[in-house]
Amino acid sequence: MSRRQPDFSRQTDRLQAYLDGLTRVAGHPDRVVPIENYTKGLMLPIERKSVEPMAARLAPGNVRQMHQSLHRRG
Repeated sequence: MSRRQPDFSRQTDRLQAYLDGLTRVAGHPDRVVPIENYTKGLMLPIERKSVEPMAARLAPGNVRQMHQSLHRRG
């Protein structure tokens, strides 16, 4: 019996559609990436949903800049 790998492409499309809706009302193009990163950070499997742990997981090689970007998300 073979196991099928889950197809996450549909979930990726749904997430992007959700993020597109959020960022559409953001009011300024500079807010798009921070809002997307913050939303993705909230979905990470980490215990603390604060900016510092999210930044460490989203950009391990550039934590300081990601931290600042997440803080200025809106």
